[in-house]
Amino acid sequence: MKTIIFAFLFIAILLGETNHSFPQEKKPLRFYIGSYTGGSGKSKGIYFSELDPQTGKLSPPILAAETVIPSFLAIAPNQKYLYAVNETTNFQKTKSGSITSFAILEDGKLKEINVESSHGGAPCHIITDREGKNLFTANYAGGSVAVLPIGANGTLQSATSVHQHKGKSVNPQRQEAPHAHSINLDPQQHFAFVADLGLDRVMIYRWHPETHQLSPNNPDHLKLPAGSGPRHFSFHPSGKYAFVIGELSSKLFSLQYDAESGSLKILDSASTLPENFKGDTSTAEVLVHPNGKFVYVSNRGQDSIAVFSFDAKTGKVKRVGQAKDQIRVPRNFRIDPTGKWLLVASQDGNSIQSFAIDPESGLLKATGQIITVGNPVCIRFLQEK
Repeated sequence: MKTIIFAFLFIAILLGETNHSFPQEKKPLRFYIGSYTGGSGKSKGIYFSELDPQTGKLSPPILAAETVIPSFLAIAPNQKYLYAVNETTNFQKTKSGSITSFAILEDGKLKEINVESSHGGAPCHIITDREGKNLFTANYAGGSVAVLPIGANGTLQSATSVHQHKGKSVNPQRQEAPHAHSINLDPQQHFAFVADLGLDRVMIYRWHPETHQLSPNNPDHLKLPAGSGPRHFSFHPSGKYAFVIGELSSKLFSLQYDAESGSLKILDSASTLPENFKGDTSTAEVLVHPNGKFVYVSNRGQDSIAVFSFDAKTGKVKRVGQAKDQIRVPRNFRIDPTGKWLLVASQDGNSIQSFAIDPESGLLKATGQIITVGNPVCIRFLQEK
């Protein structure tokens, strides 16, 4: 009998270790929603809601803070502070936008701490480093990137590093100038990668945390096919691969990453659209599932979340399906900490909805859970690690 008991205990321990990276959350998972204010949805700023990790149910949204065009958010690693871009071009009578720092209160509401210049027009993407000591922003209209140190109490400080991109590419309407659209750090926090839509390049910087500075790497960029319009970028959990989407070409590129040199190499690409689709469309977001097997991309115009399988042995991506249920101009989307649910922000649908992720195929199934939020653009879970 003791042998049987010990055997069961051993199996239980093994199962616990297997599921360690996908916590079986039981408590509701709070998430914050960035939006476009002043649009048809009449948003007032940043909202929050909760996801039931057992059922995919979403709670009614609550206004967390009023602020101007908080189109993208970042939450501090200690979960005490939230940062929001203000995607404008007129901060303090300059051509710059701004970043607002908030304290996260126990009831979910946000209390403004301070506001700092983003040092470029229309900031559209922000992240923090792993320690929560620095904030990085990409400025779309300004075509620049900046680093803002963060004080111990969440206060944003003046930028210590600003880099202005130069040049253009082949699309005269969208690539007449640099347009930095996202910034990401590698898993080791040694390099920063900036997808610049206007240049058809992913710019590569070395990160120097001791001086809060970015410096051009060697090589200093990855060149994508002309007219791609790189927008968002995402690392594979292994750290050996990355993915970037072409907003203008509606393509997903899989990339090989060299952690020593910071260099990137294109391995494969695939269309994010069905073969028979005709019409205007563009991509918005790319995310890799925590298990590393699936990649997701949002299509605006075709209005879907495209699902790809990824082969970590070859670096190949293959489009295997899509979700379209009540999606209208999907922007940012997010996978919850358990890896079971994907939440989509439909900008023109004025809604957030949840989809169940099939663990075997990666395909998405609508839960029927939809909440109304005016012109939502970004989703960030409080419990993300």
